[in-house]
Amino acid sequence: MLSSRHRLQTALAHQDGPVPVDFGATPTSGIHVSVVAALRERLGLNPGPVKVVEPYQMLGEVADDLKVALGIDVAGVSPPATLFGFTNKDWQLWRAPWGQEVLVPGGFVTSTEPNGDILIYPQSDRQAPPSGRIPASGYFADTIVRQPPIDESRMNPQDNLEEFVPLGADVIDYYRLEVERVARSGRGVVVNFGGTALGDIALVPAPFLKHPKGIRDIEEWYVSTVARPEYVHAVFAQQTVIALANLDRIRAGLGPLVGAIDAVFVCGTDFGTQTGTFCAPDTFRALWLPYYRQITGWIHAHTPWKCFKHSCGAIAEFMPLFIDAGMDIENPVQCSASGMEAAGLKRRFGQQIVFWGGGVDTQRVLPFGTPDEVRAQVLERCRIFAPGGGFVFNAIHNVQARTPAANVLSMFDAVRDYNQERT
Repeated sequence: MLSSRHRLQTALAHQDGPVPVDFGATPTSGIHVSVVAALRERLGLNPGPVKVVEPYQMLGEVADDLKVALGIDVAGVSPPATLFGFTNKDWQLWRAPWGQEVLVPGGFVTSTEPNGDILIYPQSDRQAPPSGRIPASGYFADTIVRQPPIDESRMNPQDNLEEFVPLGADVIDYYRLEVERVARSGRGVVVNFGGTALGDIALVPAPFLKHPKGIRDIEEWYVSTVARPEYVHAVFAQQTVIALANLDRIRAGLGPLVGAIDAVFVCGTDFGTQTGTFCAPDTFRALWLPYYRQITGWIHAHTPWKCFKHSCGAIAEFMPLFIDAGMDIENPVQCSASGMEAAGLKRRFGQQIVFWGGGVDTQRVLPFGTPDEVRAQVLERCRIFAPGGGFVFNAIHNVQARTPAANVLSMFDAVRDYNQERT
């Protein structure tokens, strides 16, 4: 039997083998904390309270005992700070709006609005304007846009660069220790070093900064890609310079552990909607492609890492562009979007890019179907994507709150059965 890491490496090399499974290794392949707790209970594991390791999306920790029980082959390393700018330590109990008791970091500082909405403060500072809101009836946080008035005559790209800084020795040490720790599991390793995401709409509002400057409204940012391309170019160019220097520091700090990493999460910028794309291919070529190529080119020249690109939506026409940009992996493979039928994607791009996701629809089938319907779709997707390698099983983005545990377990059983069929 192949080890978990060997399974992942075989898939990444576009070679036939058992389908590797990832849940919890990246911020776009996780499981909501409520579902993690339900799975633990159904499997007879200590049910909790479960740690919220990513409070923005309320993703739960997929701990080692759960990985073993579910047959998960991939482990992840995240940046030392969460999206709200505090670290995952000093865990404390917190009752979520949906009634679940969870563990949150000590820096998870909140207040409650009269209507029951919960406000989250950047870097745990109540004196700063809140940067996140969990609605009273919600299951995850929404970013609060803190957009200073824009004065066109005084716009400075440095304002949108304040979060991109040289990494200190303490951060390099953190990554070295975390990579060493997760590599001991025998699983494949994917790392999110941060700093390489160009215009990611989850990061543009900078919920981790106390008083962000520059363009921080998502709509204004998208407008700026057309109305202020020189400004965006200036941001991307300098960000890339900083990112490459940080990658070089990380490589030096990791030493031999560079070889323990299989993939690096480069960027989560979304280019697709349910029915189309956010920009034209020519805009991508002019604005994003030159900088992506610099980042992926450095990674491929200096490390064995595969480059992981996340983009939701109807992005079939962007697949050749992602490949041209040096991306080795596409996630989450939203097969429900226009033009994203699984068989067509595999036929057109299956030899050039790894599909990390696409295993089951998280909008309809997984949350609202029956266990049998989930099983049928999982088996169908495995039979389409797996032959010839180039497929890492994951749902289409994170498993959402209120998804029945029976459906999630049916999903894992189906992948396991598929792999057994092939041996």
